[in-house]
Amino acid sequence: MHLRVLSVALLLASIPGVRAAAPARLNFLWLIAEDSGPSAYSCYSEQPAASTPNIDRLAKEGVRYNHFHTTAPVCSPSRSAFNTGMYQTTIGAHQHRTPDKQPLPAGVRTLGEWFQDAGYYSANIRQFPAAMGIQGSGKTDWNFIPATRTSFQGDSWSELKAHQPFYAQVNFQETHRAFRGDGATDPKSVKLPPYYPDHPVIRKDYADYLDSAKRLDGKVGKIIAQLEREGMADNTVVIFMGDNGEAHIRGKQFCYEEGMRVPMIVRWPKAVPAPAHYRAGSADDRLLESIDVPATLLSLAGVPVPAAMQGKPFLGREVGAPKQYAFGARDRCDETAMRIRTVRDARYRYIRTFTPEVPFFAPNNYKKQQYPAWTLIPELNKEGKLTPAQAFLCQPRQPEEQLYDMVADPHEIKNLTDSTNPEHVAALKRLRKEIDDWVIRTDDKGRFPEKMSPAEADAAVRKGQEKGKKKKKD
Repeated sequence: MHLRVLSVALLLASIPGVRAAAPARLNFLWLIAEDSGPSAYSCYSEQPAASTPNIDRLAKEGVRYNHFHTTAPVCSPSRSAFNTGMYQTTIGAHQHRTPDKQPLPAGVRTLGEWFQDAGYYSANIRQFPAAMGIQGSGKTDWNFIPATRTSFQGDSWSELKAHQPFYAQVNFQETHRAFRGDGATDPKSVKLPPYYPDHPVIRKDYADYLDSAKRLDGKVGKIIAQLEREGMADNTVVIFMGDNGEAHIRGKQFCYEEGMRVPMIVRWPKAVPAPAHYRAGSADDRLLESIDVPATLLSLAGVPVPAAMQGKPFLGREVGAPKQYAFGARDRCDETAMRIRTVRDARYRYIRTFTPEVPFFAPNNYKKQQYPAWTLIPELNKEGKLTPAQAFLCQPRQPEEQLYDMVADPHEIKNLTDSTNPEHVAALKRLRKEIDDWVIRTDDKGRFPEKMSPAEADAAVRKGQEKGKKKKKD
């Protein structure tokens, strides 16, 4: 129970002749978009062709977080992390869609299980009233075996009103490839970053992505309207977030800003006193990690944050000192085995590649089939039609280290590892040490090779993809 609400109730009850009704406990509705960067949403004002009025409304009524980072640039490790409040590298969930899943370590559980212990109803919503004309994907995609088989007790929106307080997720697949553009976004209006060649194929692909975000936005609008129509908005915290970065080159599966930084919006119910560190209609520039969400929601619900949980609350009375760093990791994705670690502070992003011999454009069947730019960019490079920034990914090896000044160079074009500028030299030394310390401090399981060959990994990926296709048909 939110302590401030409880205090108001006790005060009213102490007044002679006044009988205060028991305050409703907070509900939590977590809306999760796949493969979705901040630029897809017009409230972030980064892409002039973006148009998402319903999510803009959430941001206007709530708080938009400008420096919110996932801990992995691909779905299953990222989801394994933010559903437990733990770095995926700590719990052995870092390899994308690990076929040999293991139980979670002692003291680690999914957020749904923690909420159930606190008397909450936990749901991953797939089914909505027919009149709404929408459906959730129900995606979990966890690289571990949950402590129990009941992380979620239901999957239907119709169950929520009678089962308050609730913790519910809705997962959206619109911004996941393959995009289904409807021509609403003019490719000519798209603002391309400098590392993309200005090519009609790439413009159309990005426009289709923005069209997909618009469709997602329409679903969000219907869900918020239904929440209000059923009278649950007054005690429901709404969270909107991306599971990992945008599904474009240098985004998903890459450790650049476009792969790690995701949209994050929290709207607090007007009928409940707001917690500390929340101001409606504002933007928050604190550096945050996606694993902080479970700790925050439990804290707001009055539930003690589990001792083993690595995430920290960013709202309410239990907020500690601001984070100085956000960490991230990329390991095997599909059949492509890489090991990359990254850390972000307020000014710099540092990237350490432990497998520099594996090129950026290493064979990846998924990207070859789904990303038009995946084959186009190498072709343009062979024809000498790319700028140095655009040809960067085509080199036969990755740099072992990269350092970027995110203030002066937000698109991460100029690698500063060879800079003689004292500020850059000091930052490189400091962030290099932060990665080394983080790997040991968090018991990064990526230090140990995966017990499968590339061929076995490829087969496991294909099996998982076929299983996913069957689920969608069902």
